[in-house]
Amino acid sequence: MGNPRGFLQIRRGKAPARPVHERLQDWREFEAPPAPEALRDQASRCMDCGIPFCHKGCPLGNLIPEWNDLVHQGRLDEALEALDRTNNFPEITGRVCPAPCEASCVLNLDGAPVTIKDVERSLADHAFAGPLPPRPAPQRRPQSVAVVGSGPAGLAAAQQLARLGYGVTVFERSDRIGGLLRYGIPDFKLEKEVIDRRVAQMTAEGVVFQTGVEVGRDVTAEGLLLRYDAVILCVGAAQPRALQVPGAELQGVHLAMEFLEQQNRRVAGDAIQQPLDASGKRVLILGGGDTGSDCLGTSLRQGAASVAQLELMPRPPEQRLPSNPWPEWPLVLRTSSSQEEGGERDFSVKTLRLLGDEQGRVRALEAVRVQLVDGALHEIPGSTFEIPCDLVLLAMGFTGVEDSPLLQQFRLALSPRGTLPAQASERVFAAGDAVRGASLVVWAIAEGRATAERVHLALQKAHAA
Repeated sequence: MGNPRGFLQIRRGKAPARPVHERLQDWREFEAPPAPEALRDQASRCMDCGIPFCHKGCPLGNLIPEWNDLVHQGRLDEALEALDRTNNFPEITGRVCPAPCEASCVLNLDGAPVTIKDVERSLADHAFAGPLPPRPAPQRRPQSVAVVGSGPAGLAAAQQLARLGYGVTVFERSDRIGGLLRYGIPDFKLEKEVIDRRVAQMTAEGVVFQTGVEVGRDVTAEGLLLRYDAVILCVGAAQPRALQVPGAELQGVHLAMEFLEQQNRRVAGDAIQQPLDASGKRVLILGGGDTGSDCLGTSLRQGAASVAQLELMPRPPEQRLPSNPWPEWPLVLRTSSSQEEGGERDFSVKTLRLLGDEQGRVRALEAVRVQLVDGALHEIPGSTFEIPCDLVLLAMGFTGVEDSPLLQQFRLALSPRGTLPAQASERVFAAGDAVRGASLVVWAIAEGRATAERVHLALQKAHAA
């Protein structure tokens, strides 16, 4: 270990963010890279614990103490090699992952964990200083695999199988590769050239990408099973939770993903036929999670007159409660980069109905305060109020896999949680949010890798029979 007293001598220091007034004027990423000296110092804070709890926190099992030590020594290429063993896309997790590894870091006992996410992103950006070299398989296998969906689970599964020598084709119903990475995460958190460079590497490794193809309509399940030895369904869990109150049908009420996708397309240079824009409007966002936060940052950049983000549940505590001990994920109040930029947040607010004007446009939201008692939310008498608004964005989460002909053709039944089985037959598998439910990018990558290994074993067994 390079500096066994680094955690005692050096304070935790996050990578700097661009000034708010600057980043609100564009769609570039909000974070600035740390200086090389600062990065080495922060990596040196890693204690090289006898039991590295950060491994438990990370679904990928990243070799965090190993590459922290290598970064401290300035051996970035070796550190990147160690990171690449477990994570296909550190350039993505280093940007959008909430870092459960840091929550599990032993130094988080004092609330000052190692800045693992910053180190990971910096290593990935070091790799991106030039074209990502492909790692083609030493020999090709006779079997082929179809991957349906090009989100993080599908991309991870595809890359792993291609590197094992299988012929892999990824089918994506949208016009570009990336799934929610492409159209769900704003560019100020993840610039899309990051995805494009990885797709270029995968193409060089032999992965074939087919966009604008919806399995179940343009290609049938039977057709895939005739052409490929195995199929992996990585279709996500993008069925939005509906707002079931009077007035939900009014003009000016939109799903969060509709709003976010349209802006990402604008940044990509696409022409928008029916623009959905927050400029000059009073925006209300229903939902206090990451998707709602992304809508907040997007609305501010579009020039909204005002933005408020409403959450049904109570405001979380500022500090970790005794009932929520380390190394569990800390259930505390979090402030995203978008929430630092402006807007208002309100908690314990339940929507009763949306009010419209004579033209059928939303003009206000009627709400009531609630309190959590014995695990149930109760309305507080006399606390009803109205909030004027021109645009309401629904960011209340997702309920599972979207219904489509694909499900019927593969004879798949959704679980009560709206998810698919991890393996439906000897040749049909599923991975990512489609199996877990809406979750983290890092979980999707981990499950894509694990599913690729299951497919590999199944194909080897079938080939040997």
